[in-house]
Amino acid sequence: MRRLLPVVLTLVLAACTPQTARQAAPAVTTPAPVAPIAWTTGWAAAPAAAVRYQDAGYTVRNVVHLTAGGSAVRVHLTNRLGDKPLVVGHATVALRAYQGKARAGTLRSLTFGGRRAVTIRAGAGAVSDPARLAVPAQADLLVSVWVPKPVVRVTTHPTAMQDSYVSRSRADHAADLSGRAFGEVTRVWHYVSEVDVAGGPGTVVALGDSITDGIRSGRNDNARWTDCLAARLRKDRRTDDYGVANAGITGNRILLDAYWPHYTVYQDAGPRALSRADDAFGAAGARTVIILLGINDIQQWPHQRAEAVIAGLRRLMARARADGLRVVVGTLTPWYGWKTWTAGRERTRLAVNKWIRTTGAVADFDAAVRDPDRPRRMRREFDSGDHIHPNAAGDAALAAAVPLGKL
Repeated sequence: MRRLLPVVLTLVLAACTPQTARQAAPAVTTPAPVAPIAWTTGWAAAPAAAVRYQDAGYTVRNVVHLTAGGSAVRVHLTNRLGDKPLVVGHATVALRAYQGKARAGTLRSLTFGGRRAVTIRAGAGAVSDPARLAVPAQADLLVSVWVPKPVVRVTTHPTAMQDSYVSRSRADHAADLSGRAFGEVTRVWHYVSEVDVAGGPGTVVALGDSITDGIRSGRNDNARWTDCLAARLRKDRRTDDYGVANAGITGNRILLDAYWPHYTVYQDAGPRALSRADDAFGAAGARTVIILLGINDIQQWPHQRAEAVIAGLRRLMARARADGLRVVVGTLTPWYGWKTWTAGRERTRLAVNKWIRTTGAVADFDAAVRDPDRPRRMRREFDSGDHIHPNAAGDAALAAAVPLGKL
């Protein structure tokens, strides 16, 4: 009798159900999951210093040059070196027409979690929602940020080698197209640390000091060795067109933070590479890191031994590989004639380079720019004149020394 109960119950329920309800229920269509966007870093600048100002209401229009293009963009804003929360009232992105003027039809207001305003706590950053805007590689982008409340410590990248623009009006000019409100030129990037583009095969991160920062490459020329590398990748049909994220900071060292031991020398040198590596290696789409660091450790006071520099490089390499990144290490370039050069420090550089050449994937920057007849010196045609920083031709030679097959 127990075996019949389910059958009887089914019949009773069927008799009590209206005829229409017995018809087959319409099929429910489950929306297809939206594939996450694959991001490549189109441009980057490492937070390096904190400028002490400013009155409320400024709008900064940063000019950034993309090494990769895509169908959408997102922007990273930073308060990494601030000491209080940063309130951003409005931020926009647009393709640049010229100077501070936006190209018609390309200006987009950015949102953060769906909201236009965002508060960024001290020591942190914020990433915008994707903004649909087709951007080509080598395009100049305007990233405008309006800050409505007073800021004491503004996180910047001092060695921009790029003119950007500031409006000191208290009004929000982030969405201005003409650029007429931006009457002041600044040679520093404010608030912005990275621009990502949708799609692309990935990103090469260049972790370095002033040579990577392009301090003598020419203002507004986009001729840093990282820019030259991006151009080389675009032309080489055997290699994917990777984005190149410049994580260079002028004066940066592997082992020592800014302000030590001399404030006036290293005040803008940023956090030591060992402490900022996670930020650099976390660039969108990162697949390879090129490390060019150590000369500032060698020339700092007191004198560093080669073993200490090598140990620091080992730690950086291990951290990158732990993140699944490929690693290319650059040899340290000649610097005879620079004010802190000594024969002892030169021996340290050579010892570090000897070790670097045993690491496997090497960009021999030293061999690329040294004078073959006087190897302690940089070749005259590559020397910017201070005997330590390459000029634009020297930066092109550095880019040509990068082994594309190791990226």
